[in-house]
Amino acid sequence: MSTPTIERPGGATAGRGTRVGVLLAALLAACVAFQLNASMLSPALKSIQDSFSASSAEIGLTQTAFFTSAALFSLFLPRLGDIIGRRRVLTGMLAMMVIGCVVSALAPNVTVLFIGRLIQGASGPVVPLCLIMLRVEVSEPKRYGTLLGAITAVNGGIAGVDALGGGYLADHYSFRAVFWAMAVVAAIATLLVAVMTPESKAAVASRMDWPGVAFLVVSVGSLLIALNEAGKLGDANWTLVAVLTVVCVIAFGLFWRAQERSRHPLVATRHLKQRGTWATLLTTLLTMTGVFAVMNGLIPAFAQDAQAGLGMSAESSAWWTLTPYALAGLAMGPFAGRLAATYGYRRVLRFGLVGAVLAVVLTILTLGSHSHAMLLVCSLLVGLTYAGVGNIVLNGLGIVLSPDDNPGFLPGLNAGAFNLGAGLSFALLYAVQTAVAPADPTSATGYTGGMIAGVVIMAVAIGTSFLIPKPVEAEATE
Repeated sequence: MSTPTIERPGGATAGRGTRVGVLLAALLAACVAFQLNASMLSPALKSIQDSFSASSAEIGLTQTAFFTSAALFSLFLPRLGDIIGRRRVLTGMLAMMVIGCVVSALAPNVTVLFIGRLIQGASGPVVPLCLIMLRVEVSEPKRYGTLLGAITAVNGGIAGVDALGGGYLADHYSFRAVFWAMAVVAAIATLLVAVMTPESKAAVASRMDWPGVAFLVVSVGSLLIALNEAGKLGDANWTLVAVLTVVCVIAFGLFWRAQERSRHPLVATRHLKQRGTWATLLTTLLTMTGVFAVMNGLIPAFAQDAQAGLGMSAESSAWWTLTPYALAGLAMGPFAGRLAATYGYRRVLRFGLVGAVLAVVLTILTLGSHSHAMLLVCSLLVGLTYAGVGNIVLNGLGIVLSPDDNPGFLPGLNAGAFNLGAGLSFALLYAVQTAVAPADPTSATGYTGGMIAGVVIMAVAIGTSFLIPKPVEAEATE
């Protein structure tokens, strides 16, 4: 669909007369499709493990594959959208998501499932691309903050429908039905984005720096694989870890050199040196590493554990954990976005991170009681503080701190940090769980150890959040 374009003050072009409500509906559909890929599978992981007679580590690796792929694609697709058109790139990403879902649904073994999840990961930067497209149309800080919160809140869970649907399909049909449901929603989102959104590009569209992309992807990819291998602890191939670490350092050095020499760099090195870049990315990475596997892995697994936990079914555990978590985040999201624009992004972010730490600590202290009610309360609190506040503001910071001459740069890297953190969270926290788990299967020590590791990492994230600069133009002046 062709649309006339106009220059916008924010450094972009967009379709004239676009109705924000129509645009918002299409963008929400895209975010819903991505969120299903990210979280609908959580209550079905046990079903996948049993279906393939695989270990929890093997199934966890397929989750890591999805988030690793999402992290790598997030490094450059938003910038590609600046150059060739954001609608075009977003539509292509959603189409790849459909293909990945079909491959996963038909997977005869863990290897093919792994490949399917890698393909699904091409959808990694859906949320930041949607937020950039919305920013083109809405410049008033409080209104944008509210709509940003509404879109990003979906990224924390679709009112629990993702978890409930995943649990129901896994219990009554099979994990394959979960992937087919994802494919249908992704196909609908692809059509809506293609038809209902205007095309937009950066005002000054330069060539894509593909050599820089290659060096950055190799660097980050090597680091991810090395960290995943190290997460195996005693079973890790430490020679491989050392080699991959060296490759990571060399590739990043070549990337930095390429950016300094390129006439159209993927990321100008002056932007990488700014606190608005590295402090935001570091805080996002640490936050996701600390909290994601706690809420999307350890707590649902504890709820389903018949010996150490509560022995729930996949569907029941979703009702008590993932659904209240998602509902709380969805309800809080729009308010968090408006509060950030009104009282300051950094202040609201720290409120959310501190609250998330306290909520996980409460979960740790009450695991031994085997109380359904306390599990519900803790899930609600993590939903309010992380999914409803922390997640919203971190996504927003990636948009409002990005430079005008390269609007897709920081949102893309920030999306990479989100997905990288999610993958690392499953790798590191599950590794801690395995390392400290006692021989007694009725003990919850492994779950407790994994959650404590998450708390420590989130505490560091609170510290790094103080280094993020104030996004003056994105906050209300009154």
